[in-house]
Amino acid sequence: MSTLRNRRLLVTGGAGFLGKYVIEALRPYHPASIEFPRKLAYDLTEQSAVRRLVYDFRPDIVIHLAALVGGIGANRANPGSFFYQNAIMGLLLMEECRLASVQKFVNIGSVCSYPKHTPVPFQESELWNGYPEQTNAAYGIAKKAIMLQGQAYRQQYQFNAITLLPVNLYGPGDNFDLESSHVIPALIRKIIQARNTYLPYIEVWGTGSATREFMYVQDAARGIVLAAENYDGEEPVNLGTGSEVSIKQLTGIICNLCGYSGEIRWDHSKPDGQPRRCLDVSRAEAEFGFRASTSFMDGLRQTIRWYESNYHLVRDHD
Repeated sequence: MSTLRNRRLLVTGGAGFLGKYVIEALRPYHPASIEFPRKLAYDLTEQSAVRRLVYDFRPDIVIHLAALVGGIGANRANPGSFFYQNAIMGLLLMEECRLASVQKFVNIGSVCSYPKHTPVPFQESELWNGYPEQTNAAYGIAKKAIMLQGQAYRQQYQFNAITLLPVNLYGPGDNFDLESSHVIPALIRKIIQARNTYLPYIEVWGTGSATREFMYVQDAARGIVLAAENYDGEEPVNLGTGSEVSIKQLTGIICNLCGYSGEIRWDHSKPDGQPRRCLDVSRAEAEFGFRASTSFMDGLRQTIRWYESNYHLVRDHD
């Protein structure tokens, strides 16, 4: 029998990009309830609000997705906010869940927690072997602190907290705001706008040499639910595809898929971020049978198709 069936589930950030897919992935397990309260009603940076949240919903299982996120530019501009808000939300929520005897806490960490020069593919055992890449260190360390909190609570209180480390996600419904989005939605929006307005070139941050691993959001949601159902271990678990692509290659692929043939100008004054990112995903498959199934090209096509159909809904900061 499913460990999620007839359970009261609470998903913070459930109305967000990843959260919507996690909610849909949870429904077939027939939980007693799935709650995903909004920030307006429960501000997770305020202890009284977090305590009220846990009291009001009495969850059996909490999946903590809520986070302040963004690309390199947003991280560089707001390191204090990225550190404080992400750390305090996780610390307060896990403590209140412990006090309320919540059965399981699923913490969603970040690939940004890895050291800048981690050997590829990244293995979970490398997490503490160096300092994160500087442009997103505040975010990465905040997320790693919550992982450590879960391990400490397991040791002292026998609290069942697990941590998952997803790579960069993308897919329909992503954030396409050029000021705060991640690389794939930012490139899609920039390239389609250039195509539609006949611009002869686009500018892209960095040198294009950095590599990233990307996972389709629906795959990530499935992995999170599988872990919530089947994994109870102390060690963090990578969620990804196990393959990498350079930013230069990625830009060329999106140009081709969007039908744009203009020039790509690389702004070398802007940072590349972490030199390489590619995960060892063997633990996820061994522990709870997760393997990503959406091909990168199919995922990109679906994301581009969604943006072309919904671009009028995207808030304009250009």
